[in-house]
Amino acid sequence: MNGNNQTAISQFLLLGLPISPEHQHLFYALFLAMYLTTVLGNLLIIILILLDSHLHTPMYLFLSNLSFSDLCFSSVTMPKLLQNMQSQDPSIPYADCLTQRYFWMAFADMESFLLVVMAYDRYVAICFPLHYTSIMSPKLCACLLVPLWMLTTFHAMIHTLLMARLSFCKNNAILHFFCDILALLKLACSDTYINELMVFIMSSLIAIIPFLLIVMSYARIIFSILKVPSIQGIHKVFSTCGSHLSVVCLFYGTIIGLYFCPSTNNSIVKKTTMAMMYTVVTPMLNPFIYSLRNRDIKEALIRVFCNKKIFL
Repeated sequence: MNGNNQTAISQFLLLGLPISPEHQHLFYALFLAMYLTTVLGNLLIIILILLDSHLHTPMYLFLSNLSFSDLCFSSVTMPKLLQNMQSQDPSIPYADCLTQRYFWMAFADMESFLLVVMAYDRYVAICFPLHYTSIMSPKLCACLLVPLWMLTTFHAMIHTLLMARLSFCKNNAILHFFCDILALLKLACSDTYINELMVFIMSSLIAIIPFLLIVMSYARIIFSILKVPSIQGIHKVFSTCGSHLSVVCLFYGTIIGLYFCPSTNNSIVKKTTMAMMYTVVTPMLNPFIYSLRNRDIKEALIRVFCNKKIFL
């Protein structure tokens, strides 16, 4: 097959949400509410951090990047899902599918990397409180964030270019609600060995190494607290790290369960439900987790609204 005829199909069908017609409107309203909550919640976090000078610290710099990543991560899939449900047309053009694939992977990677950086920030804050300002300098924060954004775009581009070289000439039904890379590889009618090898190697590095680094950070934190056990120290750990740990468990728990611990009876409904957890539910809950458990965010919200800096 020559290069001009490499892609014999012009669109895919996203069939990962087997919702009966009588429940379409209910689920559409639910998903729309979840998406709007995600957008408004993460935008509010970003705006508060931008406007309140008390939040101009490394911790909240990373949190603003996480909120931006969450906002974009959810926006990669949800608008298309809502559009398809509204129009009753599950199709997505070939080029749009690859574009969605690229941005989904880029922001998923960034979510993973930011959780690592935030874990390191908490480790420095608890284990080296007197040196926190000098260690977590603006220069170090920039050196952490800029390469990570570059790495995520590079990694996503590699997989997108490898996907673009494949031929799709048979079944075009994707059993997912977005253009999942594994679902796409199953539809290819050309050799996918290189793609599968790269998915295995890169996904293991991107997912497992960050998770292990987070575990190591919190192991060091716990070890540091246990050396001088006190109620005050334990309270400090939970108040400082509780929000971040909740997000880590939500994000990595579903990814590990879906991709690294697959079961033989994983139905389409189960897979899409678990994927919904980390692509839709987690970005929606993150603003609530950080705002409800974070005194600084609550105080910033009061200051900003009382000073009428927003919505004038």
